[in-house]
Amino acid sequence: MKYSGIGGQAVLEGIMMMNRDTYAVAVRRPDGGIEVEKKEYHSITEKSPILRLPFIRGVFRFADSMIVGMRTLNYSAEIYASDDSEEEELSKFELWLNRTFGEKVEKVVVGAVMVFSFLAAIGIFMLLPLFLAGFFRRLTASDHLVAFLEGIIRVVIFILYIKLVSRMEDINRTFMYHGSEHKCINCIEHGLPLTVENVRASSKEHKRCGTSFILIVMAVSILVFMAVPAHTVLTRVLSRILLIPVIAGISYEVLQKAGRSGSRISDIVARPGLWMQALTTKEPTDDMIEVAIRATEAVFDWRAFLRENFPGAGTPEGETEASA
Repeated sequence: MKYSGIGGQAVLEGIMMMNRDTYAVAVRRPDGGIEVEKKEYHSITEKSPILRLPFIRGVFRFADSMIVGMRTLNYSAEIYASDDSEEEELSKFELWLNRTFGEKVEKVVVGAVMVFSFLAAIGIFMLLPLFLAGFFRRLTASDHLVAFLEGIIRVVIFILYIKLVSRMEDINRTFMYHGSEHKCINCIEHGLPLTVENVRASSKEHKRCGTSFILIVMAVSILVFMAVPAHTVLTRVLSRILLIPVIAGISYEVLQKAGRSGSRISDIVARPGLWMQALTTKEPTDDMIEVAIRATEAVFDWRAFLRENFPGAGTPEGETEASA
């Protein structure tokens, strides 16, 4: 396997693929066509060399993914919901937003959703496990044991959450698109031409997946919270919030090392995340794979990548070297 540097995200009826400062969103329109938008995004880490230092960059890379993710989700929702035959009337709240914020309304909405999502995630995956684990303090005086049980509860809550939302049809289809994103990247990184047939045969699990990152965060949080003493409810709550950047920074470095290496140790580290991806990725249909290929080709020259890294890979049937 050769590291390509591309990454992506499933959106509503589509895929976002990113390569360095360029990302593209491909979305299946209601009429069956594929809409592709290509844009640039410059990472927050480019503003200062300090932000690119190990264990610091991970926090801002996570913020980058949140920003790009929200933008692409909004775009995909607009394309998927578009219908030229009907013009949907704006609600009073939407009209108020337009009057109040004007051209900045999209940035305001994206910012508000990001803040709400972040606070909800802290509440569900950080504070709720803390309070549930507190019941075990009646049975043991060991803070380390309670911190470990808190981590286990956190993983169980995450699994139950994924299981619950996957019952929704739109979410289940998003998980299928998530699978097509992984398959495209695996196809390229294993030296295969990017065709529907090759993508379909590729794995739907990938080491650098965000699901793996979340699981690594949970594992790192267990170790961090076990190492940091907190003897009152207030200090425990504050530590769960204030140590989030530290945990994210460490987890990012672990994911990067495991995702780019083929060593036995990295495989062991990545294995739980790959198991967890069985919940967040599903086998896609061929039309979903077509969308993923369009998004990939908009930002990445996979033919040049194969010629450089896999000289004997060849080209898809019917394509000559000259046309490639």
